[in-house]
Amino acid sequence: MVTSGRMSPWCLLTLLTLVPLTLSSNAGVKVKLTQKGLEYARQIGMTTLQQKLKTIKVPDLSGTEKVAPIGKVKYTLSGMQITSLGLPKSQMGMVPGTGVSLAIGNAFLSLHGNWKVRYLHFIKDSGSFDLAVKDLTINTNIALKSDETGRPAVNTVSCTSNVGSASIKFHGGASAYIDKALRSALQKQICPLVSDAISELNPHLKTLNVLAPVDKYAEIEYSMVASPVVSKAFVDFGLKGEFYNIGRHKEPPFSPPVFGLPPQVNNMLYIGVSSFTANSASFVYNNAGAFNLFITDDMIPPSSPIRLNTRTFGAFIPQLAKEYPGLMMKLLVKTTRQPIISFQVNNVTLQASGTVTAYAIQPNTTLAPLFILNMETSVSAHIYVTGVKLAGSVILNRMSMSLGASYVGPFQVKSLDNIFLMVLKVAVLPKINAHLQKGYPLPAIGKMSLVNTQLQVLKDYMLIGTDVSFRG
Repeated sequence: MVTSGRMSPWCLLTLLTLVPLTLSSNAGVKVKLTQKGLEYARQIGMTTLQQKLKTIKVPDLSGTEKVAPIGKVKYTLSGMQITSLGLPKSQMGMVPGTGVSLAIGNAFLSLHGNWKVRYLHFIKDSGSFDLAVKDLTINTNIALKSDETGRPAVNTVSCTSNVGSASIKFHGGASAYIDKALRSALQKQICPLVSDAISELNPHLKTLNVLAPVDKYAEIEYSMVASPVVSKAFVDFGLKGEFYNIGRHKEPPFSPPVFGLPPQVNNMLYIGVSSFTANSASFVYNNAGAFNLFITDDMIPPSSPIRLNTRTFGAFIPQLAKEYPGLMMKLLVKTTRQPIISFQVNNVTLQASGTVTAYAIQPNTTLAPLFILNMETSVSAHIYVTGVKLAGSVILNRMSMSLGASYVGPFQVKSLDNIFLMVLKVAVLPKINAHLQKGYPLPAIGKMSLVNTQLQVLKDYMLIGTDVSFRG
């Protein structure tokens, strides 16, 4: 069950900088943020932004104002605290080439603080004040970029504010002397307060998991390969999207394909996972030996009449039964090169080349090699999204075998087809599917959930259209 909740503005802007259409090198994973996603972020982020602004400490201010007829008045404003603040009207939009804009209108705030003045060189006065501001407008542009580590970063590039109307209630003393100063100082402080709130996002962005662990063999790198590309309708991001062996980052002998996400707008996010990402996983698991598998008789269903022993195989290879009568057998399945995964429209296939080595288990537990078969297999994959992971399952399309070597005389490989089809279906594919069903993490932030998700397989990449929700 997906639980909806509120997302802080930190998560909202992290969403914008999560994952860039690359200009310098091709990305393995691409993400497109739509206006719908931006609107969702605005809706659930403004309440938290409002609370954040209320907690910001307003710095003490001092200055000089000319007040007729007494001349210069030195003032100090201290202990200022925002006691209430409302942001009833706001809008976010794309700023091509830069990032996003945030426009706040009809805002209001109340502020309490202390004041002191000195004039005519010796006269001092002090008191407190309460300020109520209405029709406050704030307009700011926020740049989205990639930092030196491939993590997202934001900063305010422009900000303007305007105090529509203000009423000030002074308590004690010659308060009129600082009325003008306070109004001017407040308007000057609005944008720094907003900029501070936006800057506080960056420590949160630094915590993004750009190296996502998968299992004991692999991890996925989701660092940004370039800064986001912002157009009128979308923010496009590009991630490396590459699997690596844990602790050993070796580049594969192939590169990401050039692909672009279609301009769809029904979902908040569109995530494109290229065949490069899938094949980098194949490269990593093959290098780690994860595709090598010993198959023993206890992996065959008890109800099967076919057993992994010399009696079953001896029916097709007479010399085997003579040389190794009444022994159990073991099979070693190995890939001889990296399996290749291809994406075509509505179709994911994996082509694998390998060998099957058959052994007799002798009474002293040593293994006696019997024969080696060359095997070519093709499987089709069903890919789906579960949680914030990609998962899948495979079914066998076809299998072909040829004799690589025999230590028990010549035999017809074709006669063993049914045995090995059964072995693949009941022992090998279930192992693969059990691993695939655990899933592989997609790029995500915080307590993010994907909802209303659709997955479509296109040429060279998979397209995931999804909305998002945040818990907590």
